[in-house]
Amino acid sequence: MKYELREGAGVQETQVRLATVVEGDERPAVDATDEPMVMTFPHLLVRELIALLALSLVLVLGALLFDAPLEELARSDKTPNPAKAPWYFLGLQELLHYYPPVISGVLLPGALIFALAIVPYFDVNIERAAFWETSRRRKLALVWAVVATLTLVFATTGAHPVWPVIGPLWATAGAATAGAATRGGSAAARWLRTRSLPFWIFVWFLLTALALTAVGIFFRGPGWSFTLPWRDGIYY
Repeated sequence: MKYELREGAGVQETQVRLATVVEGDERPAVDATDEPMVMTFPHLLVRELIALLALSLVLVLGALLFDAPLEELARSDKTPNPAKAPWYFLGLQELLHYYPPVISGVLLPGALIFALAIVPYFDVNIERAAFWETSRRRKLALVWAVVATLTLVFATTGAHPVWPVIGPLWATAGAATAGAATRGGSAAARWLRTRSLPFWIFVWFLLTALALTAVGIFFRGPGWSFTLPWRDGIYY
């Protein structure tokens, strides 16, 4: 509201001017940035077709250049030793060497699937904040306490120490610790220092799966005993 005083003919006049304030609608903040959009056809389908043709070409060249490691025809009176599952199941078959079938074939895979199923119901860290960004000493102590506990569990609960799990666990913890200890400006130091906790957990699971599968493929001979492939020729 604004007032003006005017004098005229010996009379003081007051003129009132009203100002109206209009408030905007209160709405939640919305990012109005337009994302680049492309049509499914032909953009996406053409790329998928190119990827399919490239993969088919690689498979055809591999089939022409390398013989498949086939054995003799199956016989009912002869069981191969060792009898190995397809490569994508050899990680679970390797776990059978350490734990009973109920644990290695049901409980451990079921716990992993259950953990993956409930992840969307938690407050997922969308921004992927660096794990070592705050409370570095406290987190470092917590990480190695968890590593020591898991090492004790996998070293004492099975028929043998589960080295394909313990090894990747220590390798991942060592890489994460190197990220916490590095203070230099190199690209590798910055990369290790800025990784998030979900990244390190996923790396451990991935390395464990690869280690179990590799041991089952290359380092298990007759009777599922440990062997060296370059010495005994075990490649199946």
